[in-house]
Amino acid sequence: MVTHCLRFRALSGVAARGLVAQPRCEPRVVLGIESSCDDTGAAVVDETGRILGEALYSQKETHLKAGGIIPPVAQRLHKEHIERVVQEAVDNSGVSPCELTAIATTVKPGLALSLGVGLEYSLKLIQQYKKPFIPIHHMEAHALTIRMLHFVEFPFLVLLVSGGHSLLAVARGVSDFLLLGQTLDEAPGDTLDKVARRLSLRNHPACSTMSGGEAIEYLAKMGNRLHVQLTQPMAQHLDCDFSFTGLRNQVNQIIIKKEREEGLQEGQMLSCVNDIAAAVQHTVAAHLAKRTHRAILFCKKEGLLPQKNPILVVSGGVACNEYIRKALRIIAEANGVSLHCPPPKLCTDNGIMIAWNGIERLRAGIDVLHNPKAIRYEPKAPLGIDFSEQVKKAALSVPYLKLKI
Repeated sequence: MVTHCLRFRALSGVAARGLVAQPRCEPRVVLGIESSCDDTGAAVVDETGRILGEALYSQKETHLKAGGIIPPVAQRLHKEHIERVVQEAVDNSGVSPCELTAIATTVKPGLALSLGVGLEYSLKLIQQYKKPFIPIHHMEAHALTIRMLHFVEFPFLVLLVSGGHSLLAVARGVSDFLLLGQTLDEAPGDTLDKVARRLSLRNHPACSTMSGGEAIEYLAKMGNRLHVQLTQPMAQHLDCDFSFTGLRNQVNQIIIKKEREEGLQEGQMLSCVNDIAAAVQHTVAAHLAKRTHRAILFCKKEGLLPQKNPILVVSGGVACNEYIRKALRIIAEANGVSLHCPPPKLCTDNGIMIAWNGIERLRAGIDVLHNPKAIRYEPKAPLGIDFSEQVKKAALSVPYLKLKI
């Protein structure tokens, strides 16, 4: 339960009760609030793309110690920090409630307990300050962040890869997506984290403060992927779906075998840990690249992207991995497609992307709610129209491309 209200420093008691009309304000300004997983984020952004104020609280250290995200712990930490984070973002922006056009908040998809905290807090703010509410789809926010930074017109192809999601879609407009493929089991970020935990990388002196994905990327630079043989996931499936559990099972079996050979117990560091990290990273990158390659070929065949300067946008936490970005750049350049990635800070979960998605929806007049009492959070929520069956029916073969990274 949120027990305190947001305190705006330049706010009179009358305005705080929402009795002062909002003056004409150009450009429009949105407060974005993010709490879908383990980061509490808030930001104030205007419709020119200026970030007026932002703040973020990361639960990374807590969950690293626990060996994974524990939803009730994430919920408690969101409750403890959300008011401070929002207050800090607003204070940094210098914006008062009369200048806010709307409040946008992630309501889907994500961890139910985490989503609930953000929604509950936002509804209190909306009631207090009499502002419209804009519910945000977390994955749409990742997909559209690039438009805050660069002139990227619809339609474009987007690959979203994170700890909880992976999907390929054509962004045809705000809230208008064609879903070409998605993960059938776990997301790539989740796989990298689990492999890192199984390798006990928290015990590695150089990796103790890194997330699993960060540790894998760091060690992979010193490894030789050719020393560990891994089978490419779903090689016989001519679609754009992803699967990573089979890869993780392969790696687990290799680790067990290596531990026996070296006489080690689980938790002790293998001598070949760098090579395993390199092989896993490459296999994940190759799987993402091949499905993306097929998506590009399908879009060209069906005329879903412009012939002149087609664009691929890659975002989500896993898009911070430089090796994976390079693999996708090879695919994009080979097919005459421009690759755009937000900077790492905006690939991971943050309030900026939520505020910007609010701006996009405000401009388009989509889901700007003046009476949001019936709004609910949705832990599972698809993005757009499922077009994956058409991709499967096309059964496009992908020509071999060497990922020389």
